[in-house]
Amino acid sequence: MPSYPVSVLHYPRHVAESVEVLIVAETIPEYAHPGDAGADLHAAEAVVLEPGERATIGTGVSIALPDGYVGFVTPRSGLASKHGIAIVNSPGTVDAGYRGEIRVTMLNTDRSVPYSVAVGDRIAQLVIMPVVRARFVEVEVLPGSHRGALGFGSTGYTRQRNSEQEHR
Repeated sequence: MPSYPVSVLHYPRHVAESVEVLIVAETIPEYAHPGDAGADLHAAEAVVLEPGERATIGTGVSIALPDGYVGFVTPRSGLASKHGIAIVNSPGTVDAGYRGEIRVTMLNTDRSVPYSVAVGDRIAQLVIMPVVRARFVEVEVLPGSHRGALGFGSTGYTRQRNSEQEHR
């Protein structure tokens, strides 16, 4: 239980419940469960991924996002955990101005077993999110922070190790 009031963690999000996305598709992406963030994208072509092989697979989906939104193409956790299938450029970014087909570059990380993708298989998820455009402000020096320049691996692996590192 946190030592601070839980209400501190709550903040208004003012995010729309839904947004209309114009679509041309052989198979319309669908959310599998209420509350899911990602809608399933289906393969529009059959491919066999040999061990260590990658291929870019069409989904037959083209969308027109409204300005101020982005689509992220993300992996399906079941394909990763059960078959070692990854998406190479995950998440793939679909900008609001892009009108081409959404394609997914899949990689078979298994060392010995090929993976077959059939037409209609769920191969990725599409997450639609609002975006904020940054206004980059050039300065001579950045302000300090608690983390500073600490990077990869700087937080350790477990709470115990973090505590030990702090005492060194």
